[in-house]
Amino acid sequence: MIGSQDRRLSEKLFVFIGSLFVFLIPFHNNKIFSADLAADVTHASRPNVLLILGDDQGWGDYGFMGHKEIQTPNLDRLAAQSLRFDRGYVPSSLCRASLATIITGLWPQEHGITSNDPPLPKGLNMGQAMKDPIFLADRKKMVERFNRQPSLAKSFTAAGYRTLQTGKWWEGEACRCGFTEGMTHGDVSKGGRHGDEGLKIGRQSLETVLQFIDPAKNNNPTISSSPFFIWYAPMMPHEPHNPPKRLVDKYRDKTPSIHVARYWAMCTWFDETVGEILEKLEKSGNAENTIVVFLADNGWIQKVDGPGFAPKSKRSPFDGGLRTPILVRYPAKLKPAKIDNPVSSTDVAPTILFLAGLKVDPRQKGVILADPKAVANRIYLPGAVFSHNAVSIEDPSKNLEYGWIIAGNWKLIIPYVPNESTMLFDLKHDPGEIRNLAPIMPKKLEDLRGAFTKWYHESSLNK
Repeated sequence: MIGSQDRRLSEKLFVFIGSLFVFLIPFHNNKIFSADLAADVTHASRPNVLLILGDDQGWGDYGFMGHKEIQTPNLDRLAAQSLRFDRGYVPSSLCRASLATIITGLWPQEHGITSNDPPLPKGLNMGQAMKDPIFLADRKKMVERFNRQPSLAKSFTAAGYRTLQTGKWWEGEACRCGFTEGMTHGDVSKGGRHGDEGLKIGRQSLETVLQFIDPAKNNNPTISSSPFFIWYAPMMPHEPHNPPKRLVDKYRDKTPSIHVARYWAMCTWFDETVGEILEKLEKSGNAENTIVVFLADNGWIQKVDGPGFAPKSKRSPFDGGLRTPILVRYPAKLKPAKIDNPVSSTDVAPTILFLAGLKVDPRQKGVILADPKAVANRIYLPGAVFSHNAVSIEDPSKNLEYGWIIAGNWKLIIPYVPNESTMLFDLKHDPGEIRNLAPIMPKKLEDLRGAFTKWYHESSLNK
C-alpha cells in the first residue's frame, strides 16, 4: 500500500478518474508528461529498480550533453527515454558523502558521512592508518552511524525485493546495510575500504548483475517472481584510467593529451557496460516495468599534462565538481521530457520510493522528480563540501570547507577555509564560474547567504 505521505503527494499529482489516478501536466516546452498509476501497487506489478552511478565524470562528458568527442550511445539512448534533468547536483563533490546521500536521501550533515575517512592520525599515511586501531574504530563508528539512517536498500528489502549491491560501497559489508546480496565484504584485514570485491564489476565482468536480472537463471520460482533493486556503482570512469586499447585508439587523434584520451575512453567503456545491462533488461522482459535512474557521484575535469583532476572539479564547490545529469526512466508510467530546473541527488531516493509505491521516510525531504510543479517551485538548491579526511566524526561542521546555494541561475559559494573569498556567479552568462559578482551585488549575496545559513542550521539539527 502507498503510505500516507505518498497519498498527500499523489493528491497534488493526480486527478481521480474512476478507479485510477491520471495526470496530464504540460511543461514549459509544450511537452506533455503523463502517467497512469493505481492507488495500490500489487506485489505482482511492483517495479524493479536499477540505479546506475557514474564515478568521477564531468557533467558535460556525454554525447547527450553535447560533448563533441566522447561517445556514449547507450546513455544517450537512455536520456532520450527518460525524464532528463541536465542541471542535477550532488550536495558534496566527494564520493563517500555523495553516495551516502544518494541511497539515504539525506544531506551529508544529516546522515553523518561528510568525509571519505576519519581523521588521519598524526605521522601516518593512509596505508598505515588502515592498520591503526583508533583510526579503524572511528571508521566503524562512521558505518554504525550510516546504518542508523533510512536507505533504499532497507526500504526495498523490507518490501520483499531482492536487493543487490555492486561496485563502490564504503559502509562495510553490504548485507549488513540492508541488501539481500552484495559483492562488498568490507573486511579491512582483507583490503576492505570502499568496495573491495565489488570494484570488479564493470571493469572485469558484469555477470553478477546480469544473472541477478534474468529470472531464467533462478531455479527458485519465489525468487524469480520477486522484484529487484540493483545498486550498480562501478568505479568508472574513475582512475585508474586503464580502458581497453581499442577505446584509447578511438580518441588518440582527437586530443594531444594521452591523459585526456584515456579519460574519454573510460567514459565510453562505462557507457558500454550500461548498454549491456540495459540490453539484458530488454531481453529478460523487464525493461517496461523497471525504474532506471542514472547520475554521477561527482564531477571531473581531466588534467591535460598528467593523471588526476584539474582545479574547479572534484572536491570543489564549482559546477565541475557538483553538477551531473540525472535521468529517470520508467516506460510503464513516465513519458520522456527534458526539464531545465536545478534538482538534487537528495531527490533520487524519495522519487524512487514514490514511483515504486513505497513509503517515503519523513526525513527524506527531497522533491519528487515526477512532480513537475514541485520541481518548478523549488526556490533554493543548497549543498556543502567537506574535507576528504574528517576533522571530527561527531561534528560535521568541523569538516565543512565550502557552502554553496543556487537560486535560478545565481550561485553563491561561501568558503570556510582560510584565504578564500565569497563568490557569486551568474551561471546563465558565466557557466565557467569565472567572473565573481560578489563585490558588486551585495544584496543578492546576502539573500543567498541567509538562505544557506538557514538551511544548514536546520538540516544539521536532524542527526
